[in-house]
Amino acid sequence: MFKFVCAVTLMAASVASADVWSFETPSQNIQCVVGEGFESSDLTCTIIERYGPPAAPRPSGCSADWGHVFFMKDRGPVYMQCAPLNNHKGAQHRAEYGITGEFGGFVCHSSTKGLECRNQDGHGFFLSRAQQTVF
Repeated sequence: MFKFVCAVTLMAASVASADVWSFETPSQNIQCVVGEGFESSDLTCTIIERYGPPAAPRPSGCSADWGHVFFMKDRGPVYMQCAPLNNHKGAQHRAEYGITGEFGGFVCHSSTKGLECRNQDGHGFFLSRAQQTVF
């Protein structure tokens, strides 16, 4: 299960055979939602305040906010989403700096430099105010 918080009792909702829960960095600038299912899992992270160019060029059909929302499944590439920025803060769990969490096919490391998450295929992203990278 998720190891960001010691002795955590997940207060997850059951949604169509998946557990859905959330975590944030201590700055609350990065908000993530995890959906853990029996066959696959997904992770969506939103960086609220960011500077510099986005990790990928804006798609021609994107008229909403771009460069804030990153999505991946436990296998396969990362997708950036064209979506209105939701700056809602206050996740269920806090990913304290220096902690690495392993959950649902993902590994995320929270540090004072930012949040890095990878899936089972090695795809992932690094998010900080100054830099957002997809790999």
